[in-house]
Amino acid sequence: KVKLPVLCDTNGNKVVDITSLYKSTGILTYDPGFMSTAACESKITFIDGSKGILCYRGYNIADLVNSNKSFIEIVYLLFYGSFPSVDDFKDFMLQISQEYMPPKMICDVIKSFSQDAHPMTILMACFSGLASYYNNQQHCENELKYARLAVSQIAGIIAMIYRHITDQDFIQANTELSYSENFIHMMFDISSYEFTKIVSKALDIIFILHADHEQNASTATVRLTGSTGANLFACLAAGAATLWGPAHGGANEAVINMLMEIEQPSNVKQFVQKVKDKNNGIRLMGFGHRVYKNYDPRAKIICEICKEVLKDLKVSHPLLEIALELENIALQDSYFIERNLYPNVDFYSGIVLKAIGIPVSMFTTLFALARTSGWSAQWYEMIKDKNYKICRPRQL
Repeated sequence: KVKLPVLCDTNGNKVVDITSLYKSTGILTYDPGFMSTAACESKITFIDGSKGILCYRGYNIADLVNSNKSFIEIVYLLFYGSFPSVDDFKDFMLQISQEYMPPKMICDVIKSFSQDAHPMTILMACFSGLASYYNNQQHCENELKYARLAVSQIAGIIAMIYRHITDQDFIQANTELSYSENFIHMMFDISSYEFTKIVSKALDIIFILHADHEQNASTATVRLTGSTGANLFACLAAGAATLWGPAHGGANEAVINMLMEIEQPSNVKQFVQKVKDKNNGIRLMGFGHRVYKNYDPRAKIICEICKEVLKDLKVSHPLLEIALELENIALQDSYFIERNLYPNVDFYSGIVLKAIGIPVSMFTTLFALARTSGWSAQWYEMIKDKNYKICRPRQL
């Protein structure tokens, strides 16, 4: 027999510490997908899947959105654990705004790809390029400086990727604009104040909702890669590769494809019946979550943002009508209710992005832009952890 300590998090959830189990008994645990395994201790993000709760540094996600905090203020919160003073925010934002443009070698990397290359492959190459560019100095300077640099430069990089695949010249950053406003400027070179105001607000909220999400597949990959001592940008390249998968960051792209396949609201009932027939192999994209067994709190917020954006831009979007009808039917069907299949954040986010002019192929890069803040915060927390060691899972 061996006694295993039981730990409790700040919310009273119990965790059995099995660190000494193998050494004491020679017995390993078997947990495919790590659904019952806590691989680290983290103070950044908390999720209660049964209650549909998501918090950053103790702040409920809905409260953060309703407080009208900017994305960069949330980035600061993730990095430092508290909101900045007025002076600290000015200094942080000044540093962010001065670093939007990546090194010339990254511009050359982007241009080296064919215009039909998937944007995520270009982004992964750019992260690898930054890993090389900053490798020598990163290990002897303030590591958090590079986390800030990553958040800043990914905005410029993704805008450049968009300009490249659409055969347009790169646009210089405008340091007088907010983070999201500058991103729109570098993407579209649009001078319309009204469009920028509407879209920047929507993007800020989308970025906040996607900033971090506990130990998901890509974040766990960033931590695992970082445990070897690899520099931040190498870890971000690994995280981006994981994010690209259709079951993770590529899900909102899959949702758009599904809605386009349905074509019109009147076809929703027939589509739902096909989903319920296991022989068809058709999946209901944008529903269900590995952690949430209730309504994804981010989905409620982004659904309202979707409606607001379409209203403010004075456009109608047939995909929204299909999505609303699909949600309405699915939430009244016992098949989906019994399986805890509720809309997740991916269900509506793609509609918003498509409405503001983001190509479907670019969706996952915007997810990566937002999640870079969380990846970087998690990486920094890991390397400062006294229990930090190389990850080495076992097998059966």
